Amino acid sequence: MNIIQHNFPRTQFVGEETTKRQIVLHHTASGPGVDGDINWWMSTPERVATHFIIDREGVVHQLFDEKYWGYHLGLGQKHFNVAKLPWTNLDRHAIGIELDSWGPVLPHTDGQFYPVKWDGRRYVPNATCKPVKYFYEYCEKNRWKGHLYYEKYSTAQLNALRELLKELCRRHSIPSAYSNDMWVVSTKALRGEPGIYGHCSYRFDKSDVHPQPELINMLKQL
Repeated sequence: MNIIQHNFPRTQFVGEETTKRQIVLHHTASGPGVDGDINWWMSTPERVATHFIIDREGVVHQLFDEKYWGYHLGLGQKHFNVAKLPWTNLDRHAIGIELDSWGPVLPHTDGQFYPVKWDGRRYVPNATCKPVKYFYEYCEKNRWKGHLYYEKYSTAQLNALRELLKELCRRHSIPSAYSNDMWVVSTKALRGEPGIYGHCSYRFDKSDVHPQPELINMLKQL
């Protein structure tokens, strides 16, 4: 597995060593390449970052050692109220992995698909971006978080994610068993129970990661 180590500033993550119990999957909601995501995180003081980003070619980029932590869940007491739990800093014990992907996309009048943007009233295709080459279509009755189309996670990304998850689960003794409830807000996730989750496992308003069948199959085969 090819891992590129980045010289991510120590001021952009929390240099406290903690045990890790959870792995949380995200997608970047951005265009191809990891530089823009890294530069954005470096431009803010909040220490928001994930440990890893996997680009569309399947290259794993590591920003900082997983023994440290950063803020990537964005949880407040209102999120724990769903499970009638007190707020807990789950970021301290979670390894964050981003898949480089736009997330939801929409068709434009030119016949191509573009990332979504909010125009103040509704989501519309953002044709100022480059069109998305590959997308996954959900059926109408099973829209994911209100959207019908999502940029597909590439085969190379999913292959790299599989190998990274295997290594991280082994290294940190995190169970790799697939859980069907990772696609809904999960009491297990909010309790901090060990396992692999999506950002959507903690928050209703998050669409990452989306349940692309190839991703589900890979997780089931871990």
